Amino acid sequence: MLVAILNFLRAWRRYNTSLRELYQLGDRELADIGITRSDIPRIAWDTGQREKF
Repeated sequence: MLVAILNFLRAWRRYNTSLRELYQLGDRELADIGITRSDIPRIAWDTGQREKF
């Protein structure tokens, strides 16, 4: 159970980091990589769920 909690906290931290970085980009930069502002939370969550090796 402790491992599951730690994994969730790590994923949440990666989510927040991705969210912060993507929201700092301008609309033009987001368009260049093919996403809109409304896509940011979903993309950040997907990134947070992936394990970093």
